[in-house]
Amino acid sequence: MMDVVLLSRLQFTLTAIVHYFFVPLTLGLAVLIAYMEYKYWRTNEKVYDRMARFWTRLFLINFAVGVATGITMEFQFGTNWADYSRFVGDIFGAPLAAEAVFAFFLESTFIGLLVFGRDKISRGMRFFSAVMVAVGTNLSAFWIIAANSWQQTPAGFVVEGNRAFLTSFSEAIFNPSTLIRLTHTLEGAYITTAFFVIAVSSYYLLNKRNTEIARKSLKIGVVFGLVFALLQLVSGHSHAVQVANTQPAKLAAYEAHWDTTERASMVLFAIPNAAEEKNNLEIAVPGLLSFLVYNDASKPVTGLKEFPREERPPVGINFFSFRIMVGIGLLIILVMAYSGYQLARGTIYDNKSLLTGLLYMLPLPYIANTTGWIVAEVGRQPWAVYGVLTTADAVSNISAAEVMITLVLFLSVYAFLGALMVYLMVREVRKFDEDVVFGPGIDRPVVPGREVSV
Repeated sequence: MMDVVLLSRLQFTLTAIVHYFFVPLTLGLAVLIAYMEYKYWRTNEKVYDRMARFWTRLFLINFAVGVATGITMEFQFGTNWADYSRFVGDIFGAPLAAEAVFAFFLESTFIGLLVFGRDKISRGMRFFSAVMVAVGTNLSAFWIIAANSWQQTPAGFVVEGNRAFLTSFSEAIFNPSTLIRLTHTLEGAYITTAFFVIAVSSYYLLNKRNTEIARKSLKIGVVFGLVFALLQLVSGHSHAVQVANTQPAKLAAYEAHWDTTERASMVLFAIPNAAEEKNNLEIAVPGLLSFLVYNDASKPVTGLKEFPREERPPVGINFFSFRIMVGIGLLIILVMAYSGYQLARGTIYDNKSLLTGLLYMLPLPYIANTTGWIVAEVGRQPWAVYGVLTTADAVSNISAAEVMITLVLFLSVYAFLGALMVYLMVREVRKFDEDVVFGPGIDRPVVPGREVSV
């Protein structure tokens, strides 16, 4: 039988991974819908109206399931992590309340106006509503990431007794990792959205359906994806430098870097051996890790042996997850660059091989997001709050059997919600026909009840 700490970690990991399947698409699609509403407002071209209506349907499905999976996660703080909640309650209360008041209410209010009132308001007001939805969703991400970043690089607090007390709100919110983690996360979300839009558009172009919407959407998706894939390369490097300076044990685990050495090598591939504190079958480039972290190939990088064994993160899962994330990121840049080249030539719309490839590459950013979350959170272990509170001291005083029961229940509910989301998305994409829904020359739905069917 596994212990309470491991089961509680497993439960939070699985629920967080499932929840984060929905969050990136909500963040990015809100931005793209705002852009489509802007184009419709300024040009009055009906195709942008149709695009905004179509993508808003998919946004709503994703948003609704994402909210449902997020609510259940919060229960775990009180059930499985009661000691953690007591310790950080004064710190976490502010950002979580701000997320609810300033972000969730904002996006929820304007989603209602954008969906149910769109035919009763002006084009300009529709654009404003879409912008508020985008601002609300991304502002929500800011507060959640600020709270999570505080666990990684805590600041602006003192510990008295068994509780942390806030001494500086600004230092806690803008702790050393908040802004770079926010940038890295949002860029990953925008890339995920670009791949989603590209995949759906490719499906329509390959099947010669809804081609007017698909061509416009594909163009937006490729440009959006290419820009943020390139920016992700820059923010990814900056994030690694920040981790090296604030969480050196985490970086050492990413790189399976055991000894503090000058001209530290970048390990391209290895089989980490934690028991013997070495790598098997190592392929490495001397000096590259030092250069990437400090812009100096001769500067030493701290190795895992500098830390007590009980304070080292798991090496194997971090090492391989980090390489999967980076590998997919580089592949995405190549795919987006080639797609951008085909788009500039005007040949992408008839390139069946490329469209087929783009359709089946949809899982790539989801895998990269998941492995990125794993290296961020598993790399923080054994700390719940880095250097302050261990995960073992954060868990509730409950039995393993109780955690196992809730784990099975959560997985059942999440599996149902995930399957429901995929079913609704696929059904909506397959059934959508712009000629039937809108009719030629008509800029609003003509099929009764179709618009609110989601």
